[in-house]
Amino acid sequence: MTGYLKLLFAIFNVVILAFVYQSDVLAHGFGERYDLPLPLWLYVSGGGIVVFSSFLAIGFFLQNREIISHYPTKKIVGILNGSRRIQQGMLGILGLASAGILVLVIISGFIGTQIPSENFSPTFVWIIWWTGMAYLSAVFGNFWAFLNPWYVLFSFFERLYRLVSRGGEISLKVPYPTQIGCWPAIILYLSFAWFELVYPESAIPVRLSQFILVYSGITLIGMFLFGKEMWSRNGDPFSLCFGLIGKIAPVEARVSDPQICKECTAQCQWSDGVCINCSTCYFMASPIDREILFRPFGAGLLQSEKVSVPTMIFVIVVLSSVSFDGFTSTFLWQLVFSGVYGIIPNVTVTGTIGLVGFSVVFLAVYLFFSALMSAATSWRMPILAVGTAFIYSLIPIALAYHLAHYFSYLLIQGQLIFPLASDPFGFGWNLFNSGDFVINIAIVNAKFAWITALISIISGHVIAIYVAHVIAMRVFTERVQALRSQYPMVVLMVGYTMLSLWTLAQPLVEFR
Repeated sequence: MTGYLKLLFAIFNVVILAFVYQSDVLAHGFGERYDLPLPLWLYVSGGGIVVFSSFLAIGFFLQNREIISHYPTKKIVGILNGSRRIQQGMLGILGLASAGILVLVIISGFIGTQIPSENFSPTFVWIIWWTGMAYLSAVFGNFWAFLNPWYVLFSFFERLYRLVSRGGEISLKVPYPTQIGCWPAIILYLSFAWFELVYPESAIPVRLSQFILVYSGITLIGMFLFGKEMWSRNGDPFSLCFGLIGKIAPVEARVSDPQICKECTAQCQWSDGVCINCSTCYFMASPIDREILFRPFGAGLLQSEKVSVPTMIFVIVVLSSVSFDGFTSTFLWQLVFSGVYGIIPNVTVTGTIGLVGFSVVFLAVYLFFSALMSAATSWRMPILAVGTAFIYSLIPIALAYHLAHYFSYLLIQGQLIFPLASDPFGFGWNLFNSGDFVINIAIVNAKFAWITALISIISGHVIAIYVAHVIAMRVFTERVQALRSQYPMVVLMVGYTMLSLWTLAQPLVEFR
């Protein structure tokens, strides 16, 4: 017992020191820190108060108990709804460009210079693609469905095989075990997050190309065994991730012919029979049956679809990995790391434990609050049923944290893509006359990064509160039960808001 008391006392001291110590860690990409005009605790507590106040306002004004399955839409006219030839040409150009960039990334990693800042591969993958695609998905919907290079390459091999075999199928179409769900995507996403956040050589071009080759092999084998659509929905973490973020977007794709959905293995239709954002059906449909529409921002999060437990876990893993990345920049992590360095001298092992531990803790906390929500409604729903029902309310938070943590990366380090486009291998080329482009590091500063983080984190949690309340109004038949279910949720949201603001502030601001 004495050992446990000493451990608890040590952890307590670490937490206290982390809050009072003035960290000298610089912000990502900045040479200065922002001196807050007010004490940090005012910002943190103020953010929590705003989120709590939004709960009170939403609970008071949102009293419509109808199931939200319809919302206003406006069809986008023009080239997006043009002829079959125009649409196929646009999709072909996008797919060809995406596949070509994938090949360029792999080749540049192997034969180009191994200085990360002078090679096309690291900048494009970590800054342009991983950071930028999340924002594109939030604005334009599941744009990744049209850009996925592995889907494009497999489709090409598929068409080529059909020509050679006169109509044969390249995929074995092995029945996918439904009980597994998206667990392959969870494992692959954790592997990707580990390579990005933990592996010390993730920025080395050749290591990045090796990882992409291994991932490409797994993806193409999965498509070969189960079919490209089935694997994309269950085994491809990026299709799943960007598809979930795309639910926030004010743009959606629909297929108007319900007969097309009968040939689709995905449960792509809402309760009213409308097919929304199903890339499988969209590619099978003719241009006459394809529609691109505007919709209210975040309407896709209110979709009345059944969410599986693996999908719930996937959302938690995505959220926890982004939070872990931010936490590693805090002085608290440095203290923890220093404390275990003598016991676990391997940095990779320490990071791996932290990444997996964050996922486990986040899942445990979410299920704990799901249990509280179930208890608040007299246990009318099982804990897992509550967890899966409300999991989409966390997606705005994941996007907000992604915006708060990586947006400055995109604006500053992302400028490297201009000279690298002219010289992707670091051979001294100047193909597009942009090799002499000078990066403007003053385009944003620590103040901009802090204000962006503050606004995005609070906005994301307020949207999450609204989404959770709407879901509660739909799930629980009585308004009193719906409100009671949100009491634990608002505690979770307020606490996570304050923790997120404190975490993001550590490398950015000087405290008063």
